[in-house]
Amino acid sequence: MGKSKKTKVTKSASEGGDKFVPLADQILDDKSVKTTGRVKVRNRKEKDDEYVDDKLSKRILEQARLQQEELQEEHGIKTPSKKSATPRTTLGTGRGEGDSESEEEDAIEEEEEIYEAIEVNEEDEKALQMFMSKEPPVKRTLADIIMEKITEKQTEIRTQMSDNASVQMQELDDRVVNMYKSVRPILQRYRSGKLPKAFKIIPNLRNWEQILYLTDPDFWSAAAMYQATRIFASNLNAKMAQRFFNLVLLPRIRDDIAEYKRLNFHLYMAVKKSLFKPAAFFKGILLPLCEAGNCTLREAVILASIMAKCSIPMLHSAAAILKIAEMDYNGANSIFLKTLLDKKYALPYRVVDAVVFHFLGFLRDKRELPVLWHQAFLTFVQRYKEDISSEQKEALMELLRVQTHELISPEIRRELVHSKCRDSEGEIPQGSGVMEDD
Repeated sequence: MGKSKKTKVTKSASEGGDKFVPLADQILDDKSVKTTGRVKVRNRKEKDDEYVDDKLSKRILEQARLQQEELQEEHGIKTPSKKSATPRTTLGTGRGEGDSESEEEDAIEEEEEIYEAIEVNEEDEKALQMFMSKEPPVKRTLADIIMEKITEKQTEIRTQMSDNASVQMQELDDRVVNMYKSVRPILQRYRSGKLPKAFKIIPNLRNWEQILYLTDPDFWSAAAMYQATRIFASNLNAKMAQRFFNLVLLPRIRDDIAEYKRLNFHLYMAVKKSLFKPAAFFKGILLPLCEAGNCTLREAVILASIMAKCSIPMLHSAAAILKIAEMDYNGANSIFLKTLLDKKYALPYRVVDAVVFHFLGFLRDKRELPVLWHQAFLTFVQRYKEDISSEQKEALMELLRVQTHELISPEIRRELVHSKCRDSEGEIPQGSGVMEDD
C-alpha cells in the first residue's frame, strides 16, 4: 500500500492570517488549478516564413521543365517544345537604383519572350531593290561631324547655314579627355550592371556631342547602346535626341542588320525606347531612312514591326504619313505607310488627300509595282474609303485599270464600290478633318 499524500495547506491558513479559510475550501482549492502571477517571457523569436519571389520561382519551374524534357528524351519520349527554336541573345541590362532596377529587368525578360527573328522573302527583297536609289549611300556619323567642326575651328571658318552649326565645340581639359577615354573600354565590354556616372551626365553638358565622340560610339556593345538610348531619350529634348538617334543609333542599326541579317535584341529594345520621343524618332530614324532611298526590305520590316507594337500619338504619325507620301517612291515607303495606316487614326483630310495623290502618281508608271505597294493601297482603301471624295474614288478606280494585281486589285475595287464618299451626303465623318487647317 502506497504512502498517503499530505494535503498542502495555504500559507495564509497555516500561519493564521487575518482571514480564516475553512477546511472544505482548502480541500477544493487544492484540487483546482490556480493562476499564478508569474508571466513567462520567451526570448526566442520564431523565424518568419520565407517565400520564394516570382522571379526565382519562374527560374525553378524552368529548370524543372528542362530536367523533365531531358528525362523524357533519355527514355525515348519526345514532347513538342513550346519555345521558339530561334536563338536569342543573352540578356544584359543596365541597373538603376531601387525598384526601377528589378522592374526594368523584368520588362526586358518579358520583351525577350516575344522577340523573334523576322524572316524575309528573297524574291520580295530583289523586287524591292529595283526601286532603290542607284546612288551610293552617303554615311554621316558623329565622328565625321566632329572632325568637320574641329577642322573649321582650326582654320577659323564659321558657317551659319551649315547643318552642323548646332554642335558646340569647346576646349577640353586633358583630365576630362583622359576620363572619358577611360570610359571607352567599359562601354565596349559592357553587358549589364551600372554605367559610369561620368557617362550618365553627358546629356546635361552643353557640348555633349563632343564628349560623346571621346567614348567612340561606333564600338559600343549592343547592351551599352540600349542603355545610352534610355539615358539620352530621357534627358535630351526632342531636337537633341533626334541628333543622337540619327548620328549614333541609326548607323548602328543598319550595320547590325547588314552584318547579321537580323537585329540584336538590345538594339531592338533601343529602337523601341526611342519611340518615347516620337518626333525625334521620325525625324532622326524613319524619315532619313526613307529619304536615303536605299532602305532594304529587311530594315523596313524590322522597324515596321517595332512601330506596330508601340503606341504612337496621332499628330506625329499623321505628319510622318504626310512626309512619306510626298517623297520619291522606294519600296520601303509602302511598308511604313501600311503600318501607320493600319493603326486606324482619325486622320485629317489633308493627310488623306496626300496619300490619295501618292497612289495616283503611279497612273503613268510603266514599272511593275511590288506586292507591297498593292498591300498598302488595299490597307488605305479599307481604313479610309469613306474619307475620300467622289472624284478621288473615280481616279482610284482608273488607277486599278492601270496597276493591277490578280488577287489584291479585285478586293480594292470591291471596297471602293461599296463605300460612301465623304461628300455624298454632305456629312463629315466623325473624327475626320479635325486638323484640316494645321
